[in-house]
Amino acid sequence: MEYKQQETKYEYAADNPNINVFPIMLSLIIGAFFAILNETLLNIALVTLTEEFSITLPTVQWMVTGFLLVMAVIIPVSALLLQWFTTRQLFLATMSIFTMGTIVSASAPTFSILLVGRLIQAVGTGLLIPVVFNVVLLIYPPHKRGKVMGIVGLVIMFAPSIGPTLSGVIVEYFGWRYLFIVVIPFALFSIAFAYKYLVNVSEVTKPKIDVLSLVFSTIGFGSLVYGFSSVGSSDNGFLSMPVLLTISTGLLGIALFTLRQFKLKDPVMDLRVFKYPMFTHGVLLFLIIIMVMFASEIILPIYMQGPLALTAATAGLILLPGALLNGLMSPIMGAVFDKYGPKVLMIPATLVLSATMFVLSRLTIDTSLWIIVVSYIVLMLAISAIMMPAETNGLNQLPKRLYPHGTAVMTTLQPVAGAIGVSLFLSILNARQLKILQQSATPTDAATINAAMVAGVELVYFIAFVLSIGAVFLSFMAYRAVPKELDEPPIKEKEC
Repeated sequence: MEYKQQETKYEYAADNPNINVFPIMLSLIIGAFFAILNETLLNIALVTLTEEFSITLPTVQWMVTGFLLVMAVIIPVSALLLQWFTTRQLFLATMSIFTMGTIVSASAPTFSILLVGRLIQAVGTGLLIPVVFNVVLLIYPPHKRGKVMGIVGLVIMFAPSIGPTLSGVIVEYFGWRYLFIVVIPFALFSIAFAYKYLVNVSEVTKPKIDVLSLVFSTIGFGSLVYGFSSVGSSDNGFLSMPVLLTISTGLLGIALFTLRQFKLKDPVMDLRVFKYPMFTHGVLLFLIIIMVMFASEIILPIYMQGPLALTAATAGLILLPGALLNGLMSPIMGAVFDKYGPKVLMIPATLVLSATMFVLSRLTIDTSLWIIVVSYIVLMLAISAIMMPAETNGLNQLPKRLYPHGTAVMTTLQPVAGAIGVSLFLSILNARQLKILQQSATPTDAATINAAMVAGVELVYFIAFVLSIGAVFLSFMAYRAVPKELDEPPIKEKEC
């Protein structure tokens, strides 16, 4: 029996004794785990692929850039798809698309076919995450969502954290194709399990499709992610004309997309979600945390493999405890959020976050490894107490009909913020290093190069420290959000 048939008696499926929500969530979590695992599983194999297919590093980088690009294009459409198809239909379709891409990649005879398979995977992954978040909002009442979102957070953080380690073992002993082959049986199991147990928990309203919005969204988010992802491969960084033109096109596309949404009765992505203060609060905190995370996950390995002369494997192992602990603590932080609200978690966590950023901004070439290990563990614990509670609290304030739009906004921002964070912090690091080397009398000396890189790392973390201060101020403004119904009249569609 479909959940919507019981809606008159039970508002949420978790309160309905006739519906077993466990297999529903298990179906989603299995699929989400392997889809998200796949995001980082391939990163360590990029060098291997350049040798296998005799291609350059900028070419193989499209395995990462293309994945982010497709996700940035497809996620904004998820709000529309969530209203056109049932939960069951959408999950089975997205997992089938992901599995198809995995099979294509595993059997690819050329790099171009491999890239096509990877981009097909990105379509499935980009649609799957909004589906998972939307189902949690529909199944569980607000006072129970924190713990469940924490479990989802465990999957989201645990999967990419073990990706590089697992990838290294598979590539070394079995070959790069097995990065895809090992995923196929689990993906097929997820489809079969969902086919048997997953029921619909959403209402299909089939709103009008606005083609112009889809065009603006594709151009806007696609160009923005591509522009920022191209900064590192450009000789002049942000000052490169192609980069500036692409980013400007992206910003213009997003501006036109935004204006268009406020003129439509049925927006593709209803931006009225930002009228709810805790949702906007959650988005701002989410963006800061994503930026700070990327500062650590990108810059720390560069620092450890550069000035500290550690191997990639050692650097990965140093970061692994913090990443694993972040995932394991997410359900616990979610349970605390359910019981005590956001402020109890966010205020101490943001203060710890700022203190950690300050410590990392004082790194030197002689910094002990234990300081890095402890700092990263503390950092990831602080993030587990901020990110998912902030996201859950923001979504909790939305009325039910805006759930698809709220989840679409949150998940769209992830690849966009990721691309911006990587390019911004790497550009700051490179610019600082280059300036010091230009002023040095011995720019080719190894010690000078390492000292210049350390100075760049210090500057990156100082900027991350400034960003974290903003998170501290936001934490004092948090309060427990409760769902609200729309109090404004419906939008009257205008002719455009």
